Amino acid sequence: MYYAGMAGRHIKDLIAAYRDRDDLAFRRAASAIIEEEEAKKHTALARDLRKLLASGSSSVSVPVTLATYVEPPRDRDSNVALAESRQPEVLGLNDLVLADDLRAALETLVAEVPLWPLLDVAGVPRRRRVLLYGPPGNGKSTIAEALAADLGWPLFVARVDSLMSSYLGETASNLRSLFDFAASTPAVVLLDEFDSLGKLRDDPSDHGELRRVVNATLQIIEEYRGRSLVIAATNAPAILDSALWRRFDEVFEVPPPAPNQTATLLGRLLQQSFDTVTLAPAAQRLEGLPFAAVEHAANGARRNALLHGREDTTYEDLQRAVERTLGRPWK
Repeated sequence: MYYAGMAGRHIKDLIAAYRDRDDLAFRRAASAIIEEEEAKKHTALARDLRKLLASGSSSVSVPVTLATYVEPPRDRDSNVALAESRQPEVLGLNDLVLADDLRAALETLVAEVPLWPLLDVAGVPRRRRVLLYGPPGNGKSTIAEALAADLGWPLFVARVDSLMSSYLGETASNLRSLFDFAASTPAVVLLDEFDSLGKLRDDPSDHGELRRVVNATLQIIEEYRGRSLVIAATNAPAILDSALWRRFDEVFEVPPPAPNQTATLLGRLLQQSFDTVTLAPAAQRLEGLPFAAVEHAANGARRNALLHGREDTTYEDLQRAVERTLGRPWK
C-alpha cells in the first residue's frame, strides 16, 4: 500500500506538470517514480525509464498547435498585425551551412531552452534575447527559422513598417504590445531590420521622436522576461545605439561564407555528386559574397540545365551562372 500510494501521488504530479508545461516538476515526478521502481527491484524497467528521461530534450515541451495558437497584436490605428506568422523553410540548424563556432553556440542555445525551469531554480538567467548582426544575405532570418524549427515553436516576424507609427508615442506602444505577446506564448519572435528601432540617439536627423523610440526600446528589451525567444537582426550594427548591445543575453555575428562553406553549400544546392575539389574554383570566385549570392549561382546553374532539356547540371552550367552572379551588385 505504501508504494501504491506514493506512485499514485507521483503520477498525479506528473500529469499536473504536463498540464502546466513545467519541465522541472515533470522530471522530479518522473525521477521519483523511477526511484520507487528501483526500490521494488524492477531494475530493467527503472533503467529503461531513466534512459527515456535522459534522452528527451524536454519531457513536456510540445509544438504549439492550432489550439494554442495566439494571434499577434495589431496597430490600434491601422489594425495591421504587428507580426506575421511564417512557416520555417528549413528543417533546423542541421539544414544550414554555418561556421563551427556559430553552430555550436546556437545548438547550445536550443539545448538550454527546455532547461529554463532548472536555470530558474538555480538562479541562472535565461538567455532569451539574442542579437544577430552581419552583412545582408548571410542567413540571419534563416537562423531564426531554424531555431523555431528545432524548438518546435511557431515563428513570428515583426513588421517594422507597422511598428513604426506616425503618431507620437504609438511606436513605443506597438513595441510594448509585441513584447507582451512574446511573453504570453512560447515562440521565436524575429525583429528584422532592428536598426530601424535602435538607431544612435545622437542622429542629427532626429527631431525628438527617434530618441523616444530608442529609449523605449532600451527599457522594453531590458525588462523582457517572457516565454519566447526574441531574435533581433541588423545589417547595420554601426548605427545601433551603444546602450542596446548589453541589453541582449547573446550577440552573434553572422559573417559571409568562407570558401569551404561556399563549396559545401554549392554541393548541397546542386543536388549532384560534385566534390568540393571540383567546386573549389567556383567557390573561390564567389569569395566575399553572401550566402544569397551562392544560392543564386546554384539555382542559375540548375535552371540553365533544365531549360536545355537536361536533368543533370554540368560544371559549365555553374561557370555561366557564376559569371551572371558576379555581374550584379550584392552589397
